[in-house]
Amino acid sequence: MTEGVFRHAGTVIWLVALAIGLSAALVGWLLSRALAEVPEEDRQYKDPPPAGFRLAWLPIQWVSHYLAPFVHGKARDRIAARLLRAGLDYCLSPAQFIASRIVCGLLCGALAWWTLGSFDQREIGEPGFGNGIYLQVFLYAALFGGFYPGIWLKDRIALRRREMLKSLPFYLDIITLCVEAGLNLQGAVQQAVAKGPGGVLREEFQRMLRDVRAGKPRAEALRNMAERLQEPAVSHFVIAVIQAERMGMNLGPVLRAQADQRRSERFLRAEKLAMEAPVKMLFPLIFFIMPCTFAVLFFPIVMKFMHSGL
Repeated sequence: MTEGVFRHAGTVIWLVALAIGLSAALVGWLLSRALAEVPEEDRQYKDPPPAGFRLAWLPIQWVSHYLAPFVHGKARDRIAARLLRAGLDYCLSPAQFIASRIVCGLLCGALAWWTLGSFDQREIGEPGFGNGIYLQVFLYAALFGGFYPGIWLKDRIALRRREMLKSLPFYLDIITLCVEAGLNLQGAVQQAVAKGPGGVLREEFQRMLRDVRAGKPRAEALRNMAERLQEPAVSHFVIAVIQAERMGMNLGPVLRAQADQRRSERFLRAEKLAMEAPVKMLFPLIFFIMPCTFAVLFFPIVMKFMHSGL
């Protein structure tokens, strides 16, 4: 009787193990088929993705392939506009950016789960953290990881804008000198690209020159550059140049006025930041520096009073 029970129990265990193995194999086969159906992306005419994206590019590519049909309408246009301002329109698609947020969230959640588990070295019988704590840490870390690519993209746009506004007067000065020396606008821009510092404007001017060489009208290439940067200073420069060429005016005085105006705006921005600095330093001064100063000054006095018996 007992031997029959044990024999049947062993058979049931083998059947359960076989079912679990077959299920795992089926899931692995379905997953491998799903991954094999993802086509390899042709990036011959695209820029390489940023360094952080390259670390997890395969999962991002897989997720974006199945996510792309659901990304459409205003959401796609909004993300595409932000990628354009960040200079990533030839690096990432809107679906790939959304996929990066999903993958980053899952990776951060898994890392937080593993980190919490490494500290949870409890002995047998001790309560430990519990499944609820693990789940909360995973969710919070996943939320942070999901929001981080958006924060990074916003910081990249702001950094490009500051760099562009800083170097714009210098480029306008070079273009103005070249035009006044007898070059046309395209030749002046080529000299500015060759002699100017690297950065956002140099890349955008190079892209504008490539568009002109590819057959686009110069006015359209300039408008496309202003649309990519979406900065009023660049838009005013482009409008002034296009209007001067259309009316047959001399470009030298127009470019000189634009360079002077951009330089004045840069000085005004520097004065504004200098005036904001004392206000921004007020909080750390009151809550961090002054308490430490008072502690250093009053500590000998307090100790002297304490030893004197007062």
